[in-house]
Amino acid sequence: MSMRTLSALACILGLVLANVGCRHAGADTTDTPSRFVVVRHAEKLAPRSDADNDPALTAAGLARADRLARSLQDADVVAVYATGYRRTQQTAAPTAAAHGLAVRTYDARASVDAYARQLRAEHAEGTVLVVGHSNTVPGIVAALCGCPVPPMSEAEYDHRYYVEFDAKGSPRMSDRPYTP
Repeated sequence: MSMRTLSALACILGLVLANVGCRHAGADTTDTPSRFVVVRHAEKLAPRSDADNDPALTAAGLARADRLARSLQDADVVAVYATGYRRTQQTAAPTAAAHGLAVRTYDARASVDAYARQLRAEHAEGTVLVVGHSNTVPGIVAALCGCPVPPMSEAEYDHRYYVEFDAKGSPRMSDRPYTP
C-alpha cells in the first residue's frame, strides 16, 4: 500500500472516530452552541461542629471562585447554577455577578439524569456554569456527556469539566484544572 493511500485511510479513520459517541476534546471549539462548565465548589472551611454541614469558603476558596469568574469573563454565560449550600453559592457568585445573573439553586439530591435533561432542555445555546460537590459533579458530567467520569476525591477542588454540544447535539467532554 502506498504512503498516499495510507495517508488517505488515516484521514478517513480520523473523521469517522471524530463523529463517534462522546469525544474528549479541548474546550475551544467554534461550532459549539452550548457549553456546560461543571466544577466542584472551591476550598471550604472546616466545619465548626459535627452538626455544621454548611461551611463557607476559605480565603483560598474565595480567590479560586474569583479566578473562575475571570476565566469565564469572555464567555457567553447565560446561567449559573449552584446547590443551596454556602460553599457552592459563594463559588458561583462572582461568575453570576460578572454576567449580571442570579445564581439559580438546584437540589443536590435530585436525579443527575433528570437534572442533565433539564439543563439541556433549558440551555440550547450559551455557556452554563454548574457548581456542585465531589459526590455530584462526576454524575452530572457523565449524565450530560453520556461518557464515563471517574469519581472525585474530597480533596479535589481544581477540576473544571467542559461538556460541549456541537450543532448536531453531539457531546464533547474535557477536564482541565482551574488554577492560577
